[in-house]
Amino acid sequence: MDLIGAGQGIILLVLGLAALALEVWALVQAIRFRKDAYPAAGKQTKVLWVTLTAVGAAVGFVSFQNPLGFLSIIAVAIAAIFLVSVLPALRSVQGPGGRTSNGPYGGW
Repeated sequence: MDLIGAGQGIILLVLGLAALALEVWALVQAIRFRKDAYPAAGKQTKVLWVTLTAVGAAVGFVSFQNPLGFLSIIAVAIAAIFLVSVLPALRSVQGPGGRTSNGPYGGW
Protein backbone atom coordinates (compact mmCIF):
# COMPACT_ATOMS: atom_id res chain seq x y z
CA MET A 1 0.00 0.00 0.00
CA ASP A 2 2.91 2.38 0.57
CA LEU A 3 3.86 2.05 -3.10
CA ILE A 4 0.41 3.27 -4.20
CA GLY A 5 0.56 6.23 -1.83
CA ALA A 6 4.03 7.15 -3.08
CA GLY A 7 2.80 6.95 -6.68
CA GLN A 8 -0.13 9.19 -5.88
CA GLY A 9 2.19 11.66 -4.18
CA ILE A 10 4.46 11.77 -7.22
CA ILE A 11 1.50 12.32 -9.56
CA LEU A 12 0.21 15.17 -7.39
CA LEU A 13 3.68 16.72 -7.26
CA VAL A 14 3.98 16.57 -11.07
CA LEU A 15 0.51 18.10 -11.44
CA GLY A 16 1.43 20.86 -9.00
CA LEU A 17 4.66 21.67 -10.79
CA ALA A 18 2.87 21.70 -14.16
CA ALA A 19 0.24 24.05 -12.74
CA LEU A 20 2.96 26.32 -11.34
CA ALA A 21 4.74 26.37 -14.71
CA LEU A 22 1.47 27.33 -16.42
CA GLU A 23 0.85 30.14 -13.93
CA VAL A 24 4.39 31.52 -14.24
CA TRP A 25 4.15 31.35 -18.05
CA ALA A 26 0.89 33.35 -17.94
CA LEU A 27 2.54 35.93 -15.67
CA VAL A 28 5.54 36.33 -17.98
CA GLN A 29 3.23 36.74 -20.97
CA ALA A 30 1.09 39.30 -19.12
CA ILE A 31 4.16 41.36 -18.26
CA ARG A 32 5.74 41.45 -21.71
CA PHE A 33 2.95 43.25 -23.59
CA ARG A 34 2.58 47.02 -23.56
CA LYS A 35 0.03 48.71 -21.35
CA ASP A 36 -1.93 50.21 -24.27
CA ALA A 37 -2.29 46.84 -26.02
CA TYR A 38 -4.79 45.58 -23.46
CA PRO A 39 -7.55 48.15 -24.11
CA ALA A 40 -6.75 48.04 -27.83
CA ALA A 41 -7.46 44.30 -27.73
CA GLY A 42 -10.73 44.93 -25.90
CA LYS A 43 -9.48 43.39 -22.63
CA GLN A 44 -9.10 44.67 -19.08
CA THR A 45 -6.03 46.66 -18.06
CA LYS A 46 -2.49 45.35 -17.87
CA VAL A 47 -2.38 46.11 -14.15
CA LEU A 48 -5.38 43.86 -13.53
CA TRP A 49 -4.04 40.94 -15.57
CA VAL A 50 -0.52 41.18 -14.17
CA THR A 51 -1.96 41.32 -10.65
CA LEU A 52 -4.26 38.35 -11.24
CA THR A 53 -1.57 36.21 -12.82
CA ALA A 54 0.98 37.21 -10.15
CA VAL A 55 -1.42 36.23 -7.37
CA GLY A 56 -2.14 33.00 -9.25
CA ALA A 57 1.57 32.22 -9.55
CA ALA A 58 2.08 32.98 -5.85
CA VAL A 59 -0.80 30.67 -4.91
CA GLY A 60 0.65 28.02 -7.22
CA PHE A 61 4.05 28.36 -5.56
CA VAL A 62 2.66 28.09 -2.05
CA SER A 63 0.34 25.19 -2.82
CA PHE A 64 2.12 23.19 -5.52
CA GLN A 65 2.01 20.11 -3.28
CA ASN A 66 -1.80 20.30 -3.25
CA PRO A 67 -2.80 21.08 -6.87
CA LEU A 68 -6.38 19.93 -6.32
CA GLY A 69 -7.13 22.51 -3.63
CA PHE A 70 -9.73 25.22 -4.18
CA LEU A 71 -7.28 28.11 -4.50
CA SER A 72 -4.96 26.09 -6.74
CA ILE A 73 -7.79 25.38 -9.15
CA ILE A 74 -8.74 29.07 -9.22
CA ALA A 75 -5.09 30.02 -9.91
CA VAL A 76 -4.94 27.57 -12.84
CA ALA A 77 -8.26 28.91 -14.14
CA ILE A 78 -6.95 32.49 -14.11
CA ALA A 79 -3.83 31.45 -15.99
CA ALA A 80 -5.87 29.44 -18.49
CA ILE A 81 -8.30 32.32 -19.11
CA PHE A 82 -5.38 34.66 -19.75
CA LEU A 83 -3.57 32.25 -22.07
CA VAL A 84 -6.68 31.22 -24.03
CA SER A 85 -8.56 34.52 -24.27
CA VAL A 86 -6.37 37.53 -23.53
CA LEU A 87 -3.04 36.44 -25.01
CA PRO A 88 -4.37 35.74 -28.54
CA ALA A 89 -6.13 39.12 -28.54
CA LEU A 90 -2.92 40.85 -27.46
CA ARG A 91 -0.94 39.06 -30.15
CA SER A 92 -3.44 40.12 -32.80
CA VAL A 93 -2.99 43.75 -31.75
CA GLN A 94 0.71 43.83 -31.04
CA GLY A 95 2.17 40.83 -32.83
CA PRO A 96 3.68 37.66 -31.33
CA GLY A 97 6.85 39.35 -30.09
CA GLY A 98 5.05 41.99 -28.07
CA ARG A 99 5.80 44.64 -30.66
CA THR A 100 3.60 46.42 -33.14
CA SER A 101 2.37 44.39 -36.09
CA ASN A 102 4.29 46.59 -38.54
CA GLY A 103 7.73 45.38 -37.53
CA PRO A 104 10.21 45.67 -34.69
CA TYR A 105 10.46 49.48 -34.97
CA GLY A 106 6.82 50.33 -35.65
CA GLY A 107 5.21 51.48 -38.87
CA TRP A 108 6.81 53.50 -41.63
